[in-house]
Amino acid sequence: MTTNHPGNRLSGQTSPYLRQHAHNPVDWYPWGGEAIDRARAEDRPILLSVGYSACHWCHVMERESFEDDDIAALMNERFVNIKVDREERPDVDEIYMGAVQAMTGSGGWPMTVFLTPELKPFYGGTYFPPDDRYGRPGFTTVLKAVAEAFGQHREQTEERASELVDALQRNSELAPREEIGEGIEVAAFEQLRQSFDSRFGGFGAAPKFPGSMSLAFLLRYHRREGGEALDMVQLSLKKMARGGMYDQLGGGFHRYSVDERWLVPHFEKMLYDNALLTWVYLEAYQATGEELYRGVVVETLDYALREMSQPGGGYYSAQDADSEGEEGLYFVWTPEEVADILGPDDGALFCSYYDITAEGNFEGGGSILHVDEEVPELSRRLGVDEAKLTDTVAEGRRRLLERRYQRIPPNRDDKILVSWNGLMISAMAQAYQVLGDGRYLASAAASASFILDRMVADGGLLHTYKDGKASVRAYQDDYACLVNALLDLYEASFEISWLCRACELTRSMIARFWDDGDGGFFFTEAGDGDLILRTKNPFDNATPSGNSMAAVALLRLAVLTGDRSLRDQAEATLRLFSDLMERSPTGCSQMLCALDYFQEPTYEIAVVGSREKRSPLERALHACFLPNKVVAGTEVAIPGLAAGDPEARCGASGQGAEVAEFRIPLLEGKPLVGDGDAAVYVCRDSSCSLPVADVEGLLKLLGKGKREGGG
Repeated sequence: MTTNHPGNRLSGQTSPYLRQHAHNPVDWYPWGGEAIDRARAEDRPILLSVGYSACHWCHVMERESFEDDDIAALMNERFVNIKVDREERPDVDEIYMGAVQAMTGSGGWPMTVFLTPELKPFYGGTYFPPDDRYGRPGFTTVLKAVAEAFGQHREQTEERASELVDALQRNSELAPREEIGEGIEVAAFEQLRQSFDSRFGGFGAAPKFPGSMSLAFLLRYHRREGGEALDMVQLSLKKMARGGMYDQLGGGFHRYSVDERWLVPHFEKMLYDNALLTWVYLEAYQATGEELYRGVVVETLDYALREMSQPGGGYYSAQDADSEGEEGLYFVWTPEEVADILGPDDGALFCSYYDITAEGNFEGGGSILHVDEEVPELSRRLGVDEAKLTDTVAEGRRRLLERRYQRIPPNRDDKILVSWNGLMISAMAQAYQVLGDGRYLASAAASASFILDRMVADGGLLHTYKDGKASVRAYQDDYACLVNALLDLYEASFEISWLCRACELTRSMIARFWDDGDGGFFFTEAGDGDLILRTKNPFDNATPSGNSMAAVALLRLAVLTGDRSLRDQAEATLRLFSDLMERSPTGCSQMLCALDYFQEPTYEIAVVGSREKRSPLERALHACFLPNKVVAGTEVAIPGLAAGDPEARCGASGQGAEVAEFRIPLLEGKPLVGDGDAAVYVCRDSSCSLPVADVEGLLKLLGKGKREGGG
């Protein structure tokens, strides 16, 4: 039975996910002291429910269980009920997801975990149906059994919970190596090769996730070693771009594919997926010149600018999988709908290209657009002029997208998260470098400025922003992702203020999260009494870990500032995660990219000269796939500093130093050429080239230093 409910404690929360549950009959609390104090005062177990706003099965469980008066009454009678947005509180999610995985062997969302009043987990799972079905116990059955176990077998329950917490603590402890292990990257490649799907691309079987960081590692591995790694990347990227996981009309990627061939997606769209996939498609375009990859980058970023950008700066978090209560309804089509828009003849051509059929390929008979045959092959098979087919498809995409905007769209989670914004700022800045579209740089700069202006308090970052309010102390990955984004902005614009802020945030990140004992960064600041563990968030999962992003940032800043201690901290981080990279390389793909950066001599590139004169050189530079590089630029020649001059070091002038006082050693002593012409200096292995002032000379210079077999 379900009735309307006037509202609960979630009504005043900023999280869109928590607000979705504000009118459940469940007596929900947000995570915090009020709920925990009540559980301890009344000696009740805690029911912790974790999800996120774009999660389809979270919505299903809400409709089936949390909106049911009888189930809600049982929850309210037996438990203190806490609802958590995993995107707003990833620290809570990480700890209890680890517990669920330890208890059940798998994890996911919605996640339901039962805790003692001391916050120790003792039972949990993911989706529970309302009654016994699908081979799963119903939620009512689970609630009664857990309440009985807690009430009648308390000693055993407490003992089990303590053992589980001890195991989680042991699993979170990492021992640093004296040296970084040998052969880590080769072993990682072999593991990826073994799990690679040679027919459809990607890794493993269904459900299939994009694996963007693994593909980025393979691009780096190919550059160093050659071989089949590039073929693996290209097959994966092409199959994804032509499949239903890619939005063929509006651009951008859905979360993952439920089948092995990338046809049927889980329809939610996440900001981080689209940022990370932009990275790897952009790098693949640099490595191969394949126009398909360039087109995917343009369409994905156009989608982000159009549908995921907050006016004035900042990127929204996600779009829902559901609209009008049905997953995918917004995105699927029938032949009749297409013919109504394009007419019978053009409609038939369009349907042939995108495989839109009367039978459909999705629930309810709708068709998910995908490409099985390219234009040349299809035009020959149909006996249609190739130009006619190309024009029909292009016009059809435009007109169907216009019609789609008239449908009821999926809900959008419009909170701003620093870490995910950092990933998209980097994507925009890098795309500006490679493609030259000024919209990307403007968007990246506006979003970085928004965060630095509106999401800072008491000298530190805040994690989330919604409805005019920033809240929740930032996590370490927020700092690491934003620092990398600011470095990308500096390299795209040569505006030194971005580099200054990157240095300030790096000092703050080290002060707040660095482990002076074993090295590496904790995920949270010290002193959070609501958490039973303080972890280092080691794995690159759907998003890169804060440690892997920090390692790259520290290596980049060490070159730009001349501060050797930053490289030492990056090395200490890599040593800490060496065992993990050996045991589980597919879970450490971004860390492997950081390791590649550390092990290969970095291209240290200085660009001097006016923006107009250096522009051809910059275009040529950024057309090359050089992932392990640092670029600095100036319009005027800067005299060399005396050895040991403190102004050449990061932070020597103090936080908030004037921009004019900030010096970049890489630019020192690099004169202009001739009558003020632009020039590029390339330094590697502690030696610098003579300046080059022409594109041909620059490309020749950059071609040296590639390892044998590199692309």
